[in-house]
Amino acid sequence: MDQHKLTVAISSRALFDLEESHLVFESEGVDAYCRYQIEHEEECLEPGVAFGLVQKLLRLNLGLENQDQVEVVLISRNNADTGLRVFNSIQHYDLSITRAAFTGGQSPYRYVQPFNAQLFLSADPQDVSNALEAGFAAATILPSKSAVSPGDDQQVRIAFDGDAVLFSDDAERVFKNHGLEAFTASEIAAANDPLPGGPFKDFLAALHRIQAKYSQNEAPIRTALFTARSAPAHERVVRTLRAWKIRIDEAVFLGGKDKGDFLKTFGADIFFDDQRGHCDSARDHVPTGHVPHGVANP
Repeated sequence: MDQHKLTVAISSRALFDLEESHLVFESEGVDAYCRYQIEHEEECLEPGVAFGLVQKLLRLNLGLENQDQVEVVLISRNNADTGLRVFNSIQHYDLSITRAAFTGGQSPYRYVQPFNAQLFLSADPQDVSNALEAGFAAATILPSKSAVSPGDDQQVRIAFDGDAVLFSDDAERVFKNHGLEAFTASEIAAANDPLPGGPFKDFLAALHRIQAKYSQNEAPIRTALFTARSAPAHERVVRTLRAWKIRIDEAVFLGGKDKGDFLKTFGADIFFDDQRGHCDSARDHVPTGHVPHGVANP
């Protein structure tokens, strides 16, 4: 597989609405769950929180010179029998997903690496934690009423928090341990020193490789940074992205303001943040992935 391809691995519960069958699993066990899925395998599943994002990502191939630049693979705790309903639904919605791993109840994160995926999306927090610990970008897709069909807007809009997501949590640890004044002083002193990369740096770089094929106004992907930082702590962020030679299209320095309305204004297809409080606010407005990484997630 092309190492430069943008590849996203996704679980069935992030792609489709499987809450009803998941309740069967939790209340009656695995055997009842298997019977339920087989009995309903001809019934199409409703779209899940990340469905619109996946649909948009797959559409990118239609507008690229190399039509094999983006791939979505399914990695699921289902087995082949119960996974048949998922693939039937994939075919129903005409999603060009052809590769999959069904692990029969085992954590599927270990297949992220051989699929060369830069991102893993799942509804299972433990699977996400396992993937992050193994060095992969991963997020828990949270329930959200904001998940909608992409409609006519073809541009993929992806938003990120900064510290502990795009960047390491080094600066955030200073803030947590010593307070805002020490954090600000530390960031001013280190303004010319690029921040170490966080778990989503390589995913942002993969998005940038596609963006670089286009002028900024014509790119089919638009990225944004929404951070609680404010001036003067913003300078180190700007210089870090410059040192990485990675473009970020929009940067919003909120100084502690709630992120939800800003994300809605941006029109994010998904937002990634390490702090659950920010995620709970954001998911009322846009599809949201919690990144259980760093000092905010002991």
